[in-house]
Amino acid sequence: ISEGDVVLAEPWDWQDEKANVEWRYEDEDADQLRREGHIQ
Repeated sequence: ISEGDVVLAEPWDWQDEKANVEWRYEDEDADQLRREGHIQ
């Protein structure tokens, strides 16, 4: 994971300032999410 990557993260139940990274989106997929208005 690098700075600027788009990821889906799930916060820990017991320590919400930390999270598990569930998915890292490829650039093309992140662009599609932006076009569809899911992320900015």
